[in-house]
Amino acid sequence: MKPSVIRDLTDVELENRLKELKEELFNLRFQQSVGQLKNVSRIKEVKKDIARVLTIMHLRQLGSK
Repeated sequence: MKPSVIRDLTDVELENRLKELKEELFNLRFQQSVGQLKNVSRIKEVKKDIARVLTIMHLRQLGSK
């Protein structure tokens, strides 16, 4: 997910997206431990997306103070 797309989301949408990404990361890690994960690079992509969402949320909090 590109940062420009993330910036266009509202605060509620960002929180929902963060929750979805964390759930996806959990599921990917579970699949990896069981040996069912085929696309291992997806874990790295999801972790980066989580970091992007958290960064945008943090910047918005700093901007509102």
